[in-house]
Amino acid sequence: MLRKNTKLLQKCVGQTGAMFFSPDLVEILARVRSDLRMGVPAVLTGDQDALILAVETLDNRRLGRLLEMTDDVDLVITGRRAETLKARAYDDDVARIVLPSKAQLEWIRGVADPADDLMKPMKGPLETRRDGSPRLHRIAIAIAKSARLLPAVLVAPLQDGGAFAAANNLTAIAAQDAEPQLGALSPLARVVAARVPLRAAEQARVHVFRPCDGGEEHYAIEVGRPNPEAPVLARLHSACFTGDIMGSLKCDCGPQLNAALTQMGEEGAGVLLYLNQEGRGIGLANKMRAYSLQDQGFDTVEANHRLGFEDDERDFRIGSEILGRMGISKVRLMTNNPNKISMMEARGIAVSERVPLKVGENPHNVNYLATKSRKSGHFL
Repeated sequence: MLRKNTKLLQKCVGQTGAMFFSPDLVEILARVRSDLRMGVPAVLTGDQDALILAVETLDNRRLGRLLEMTDDVDLVITGRRAETLKARAYDDDVARIVLPSKAQLEWIRGVADPADDLMKPMKGPLETRRDGSPRLHRIAIAIAKSARLLPAVLVAPLQDGGAFAAANNLTAIAAQDAEPQLGALSPLARVVAARVPLRAAEQARVHVFRPCDGGEEHYAIEVGRPNPEAPVLARLHSACFTGDIMGSLKCDCGPQLNAALTQMGEEGAGVLLYLNQEGRGIGLANKMRAYSLQDQGFDTVEANHRLGFEDDERDFRIGSEILGRMGISKVRLMTNNPNKISMMEARGIAVSERVPLKVGENPHNVNYLATKSRKSGHFL
């Protein structure tokens, strides 16, 4: 076991830098995500330096200190959220709203979170910046998204970010290093595999893959012994706590999961990838926020946009990476989503056949399925 754990450690560290006890770039970025989730600010350094705070976890104590320190603060939201608020997004994908000097936490959260949009539609007037570089603001939003937080941050320029971080015991990361890392696929370490008899297939094994950036683990459920020389029956299934575990009727995820495993069991072989990308990649908390907006009359896509997200924030490169690690290069893909097919093929996984998976429609999710067909191009 010690030898296996050592190999895992060497794989993760070897992909991100030399073997040091001090944290490398990937580990520092993981610290920044963790800090923002706890409400602790972080510092971006480079040609320009800035203090960043996540709006979702912001408290009055740190907000008050920030406003005492400077009156040059931006409330940064995505272009999608700005469109909802009728705020001018001069930078297209992000909008830099000038934070009023007497801004209250309730108002800041009201701009970031659409929960009360229908009750309080007027958030403004909102003054958005046009001049200056939005680079640090984009990076800060990307970090908030990767931390599964609402995509809204406060950004305040600093004269010497490194010194400020050291004086306040904050994590600092170079913007030029963080930027490409945020779009990179983290290497996956293969942790362990074990036999797990299933109702649908007694001959099944579960493989655990762990991202080296400290992110959530992903799983491959191997049914039987798939022949890698022939197209393997496969499914990329995104985690759905409500549908897979609770039996929610708002989606078709649970029935799709069970139907896919059942068909693999009947055919005697297949691989189901269970990817921890809840809520199309926005996380369970944001998914619940989207559900709340759907109760107000918005469809799935509209709810995501009002929150500041794109239609689908998932990264299907993870699926192709795991399949490749398992020696699988050709699949019969169980999906209704054409984007999964194109992403697999772009990453070197040949899709010889699309296997439809039309199950789970009920009176509670009929509009949800219609939206997936109409707006996301699903074959339903």
